[in-house]
Amino acid sequence: MSHKGRVHSLETFGTVDGPGIRFVLFLQGCLMKCQYCHNPDTWNFDGGKEMTVDEVLAEIEPYLNYYRSSGGGLTISGGEPTLQAGFVAEIFREVKKRWNLHTTLDSNGFNNAEKLHDLMDVTDLVLLDIKHIDNAKHKVLTGVSNEQTLRTAKWLSEHGKKMWIRHVYVPGIHDQEDDLRGLGCFIATLQGVEKFEILPYHQMGIYKWKELGREYPLEGVPSPADDEVQRAYKLIEEGRNMQTV
Repeated sequence: MSHKGRVHSLETFGTVDGPGIRFVLFLQGCLMKCQYCHNPDTWNFDGGKEMTVDEVLAEIEPYLNYYRSSGGGLTISGGEPTLQAGFVAEIFREVKKRWNLHTTLDSNGFNNAEKLHDLMDVTDLVLLDIKHIDNAKHKVLTGVSNEQTLRTAKWLSEHGKKMWIRHVYVPGIHDQEDDLRGLGCFIATLQGVEKFEILPYHQMGIYKWKELGREYPLEGVPSPADDEVQRAYKLIEEGRNMQTV
């Protein structure tokens, strides 16, 4: 039976959400409420547009040559795509069967990976967002614990899954040395991490909060300077090296 899902938006020429040029499908629904979220309009499970798997595939097909020639493929993001795991798994199965496309899942890891075998079996790469390594600070930042995200990272590691770890850096929230080294120490325990990226915080989504009538919690917080980001990379790398010594 063909699944239907709730889709927020799509991008046909994505270049930052996995290797090569990618079709990026953004789904509705998220259980985290990140203070820096630039798509708070994806939180609501009833928002967006209902689409069938075939309708999604029809959107992808005209651009296949770009994805194939660049070593790209399909990325499904959100919101949180694992909350529509059946829909995502069917799309991934079909693009593999029809076109042998590379599949990437962009996830916050808050859903239990152990219960998502069908989806993980057809996922080539997971972009895992670790919002904060300190659990108390994670709860303030997102409204929930980081324990499930860290369990997901360990599960992916133990089951031979390829990962890119991503970490949004917000000045005043992610600048403590112990936190950054601690994140590095945790990453060093994982197998299959092909890449680590710091995503500098930006204010591009503030207008969406205002349109939704929400108070923006990081009002006045600037984007980090380049030297702040480089310091964070250095401390995280120190943590990774400490763990492996």
